[in-house]
Amino acid sequence: MSVVRGRAARGYPLAVTRKGLLNQMAIKLVIADDHEVVRRGLVSLLAGSDVKIVGEASSGEEAIKLTKKLKPDVVLLDIRMPSKDGLEALERIRAEAPAVKVVMLSTFDNPTYVARSVAGGAHDYMLKGCNRAELIHSIEGAAAGQLPMKAGELRRVATTMANRIASPNPDIPLTQRETQVLRHMALGLSNKEIAQSLTISVETVKEHVQNILRKIAVGDRTQAAVWAVRRGLV
Repeated sequence: MSVVRGRAARGYPLAVTRKGLLNQMAIKLVIADDHEVVRRGLVSLLAGSDVKIVGEASSGEEAIKLTKKLKPDVVLLDIRMPSKDGLEALERIRAEAPAVKVVMLSTFDNPTYVARSVAGGAHDYMLKGCNRAELIHSIEGAAAGQLPMKAGELRRVATTMANRIASPNPDIPLTQRETQVLRHMALGLSNKEIAQSLTISVETVKEHVQNILRKIAVGDRTQAAVWAVRRGLV
């Protein structure tokens, strides 16, 4: 299989179903991982599917350039990479190529990484320990604009982040919005990422954070996160 490394592809073949019938155009995929052995493994894993790898990147910066040049349907992004990590690349791709869906692929089952991926606009978050069927399902779902898997970590964290219900516990003296902001803080998001997730200004986030710290009588974000976890808010 020929793929692009920093140059444009000339064309994409039609996918063929198991019955041998021509299907819709193959899903065009760019993969980004700084380990060649992982990229080779993905090429082998996706062979014979309706997913066509049209480009490979070994850094976040290269992933951005290839995405803008090749206009794939989906980008599969590793988290930790040199020259812009996957989360920085995600933000740029979503800003500069909003039609392209992004699936994060990581070794780390880390709620903060997942939450930052949600805030950055990722469609799904898959672990490198997933099987072939799960990965293909995620890529196909992203290309089709379908919701990520119900059992997936991204769906669970996104639900937590979207929850604006204030706790009935009288020991939690926060408004609905403050409770939502605190959940984001407990997941490790920065003010900028919280603002992106909630579609509010960074200045508004800062005001909420100050109010939260004052109301729950803690000195910093780390203490606020511990407070939230102990009270079951995340």
